[in-house]
Amino acid sequence: MARQTSHVIVQKDAPGAAKPAKPRDPVASGERDAAYNRMASHNYFLLEKFEAGVALRGTEVKSIREGQANLRDSYGLIQNGEAFLLNAHIGPYSHGNIANHDETRTRKLLLHKDEVRKLLTKTQIKGHTLIPTRLYFRNGRVKCELAVAKGKQDWDKRETEKSREADREARAAVNASKHRMGR
Repeated sequence: MARQTSHVIVQKDAPGAAKPAKPRDPVASGERDAAYNRMASHNYFLLEKFEAGVALRGTEVKSIREGQANLRDSYGLIQNGEAFLLNAHIGPYSHGNIANHDETRTRKLLLHKDEVRKLLTKTQIKGHTLIPTRLYFRNGRVKCELAVAKGKQDWDKRETEKSREADREARAAVNASKHRMGR
């Protein structure tokens, strides 16, 4: 008669077995914006948007990954056929040393010549300017979304706020009627 064994043989893990992956930072993976200029849509009519690369130093990229970027008072400028980003605040890198970057230095924007020419013609119109709306990662590289913008007057801002309030009230009324009907 054959013997029965009561133990189970478990195979050993292969030496090259993959470890469970650590979840990636949403900013670094491009799922979430690194910086967003909320005041841009409040103070300006955003007419047309362009995507530009940003020439950065190593500590600046690491600092943006940490969420240390701010676009509040920044703007774009085209000079000598090149585009620049001015007053964009990128805080110092936490693990940096004496060679850390200057926080509000002028940074070059990487655009094709045709795009620079387009932006130049659009910004030469009176009242139009370049405003960065967001900073984000795409394929591991920092990108800046630039908008050709026209400044709003105070009455424009009040009008925008009234329309937002009307939309909000309409959504609330629709949701209340759905709730009453039991949906």
